[in-house]
Amino acid sequence: MTAPDLREVLATAEVIHDRATLEAAIERMAGEIAGEYANDARPPLYITVMHGGLPFAASLAMELGTLGIDLEFDYLHATRYRGQTSGSGLAWLHRPATPMQGRRVLLADDILDEGHTLLAVKRWCEDQGAADVRVAVLAVKVHDRCIEGVCADYVGVEVPDRYVFGYGMDYHEQGRNLPAIYALAE
Repeated sequence: MTAPDLREVLATAEVIHDRATLEAAIERMAGEIAGEYANDARPPLYITVMHGGLPFAASLAMELGTLGIDLEFDYLHATRYRGQTSGSGLAWLHRPATPMQGRRVLLADDILDEGHTLLAVKRWCEDQGAADVRVAVLAVKVHDRCIEGVCADYVGVEVPDRYVFGYGMDYHEQGRNLPAIYALAE
C-alpha cells in the first residue's frame, strides 16, 4: 500500500500548535521537571519512547541541560500503530538496556492518547525496579477514553480529539519532523 502524499494532506490540515507555542511549552515543562530533580545525587534515567518521542525528547533534554539537569539516556521502542492511523496490540521492538533498579526514570513521549502504550511501558519500568517513574508528553489528546492508571506528570499542550501529526507524531510514517502539530481536516 502506498502512503498518501503528505503535501496533499498538509494543504487541508489545520495547524493546532505552531513551533513557538511548542517551544514555550517545552521550556515551561523543563522548569517544572528541573524543580523536582535539581537535588538528586544521581541523574535520572531519561527514556525516549521511539520513534514519535524523539523530537520532543531531544528538545526537552536540551532545555533541561540549560537548567543544570544532567540525564542518563536510553530508549525503548514500543508501538501500537506501526504506520497506521489506529492502534492494535502493543509490539516491543526494543527495551532499555540500562538497569533501572532503584533509579528515578523519566519517560518522554510525543502524545498521551488513550494511554495503552504508556501504561505498559510505565509498568514494565516499575517491574524492572525503578524507584520512581514519571511521564512527560508533548501533547495530551482531550477526550474521555483514557484508560485508568495512566496520566502524564508533565504536559506540554492539549490537542483535540482528532488525528494529529507533526513534531514526532506521524501520518503514515510521514511528517514526524514537521515543526508544528497539525490535525487532519474534519
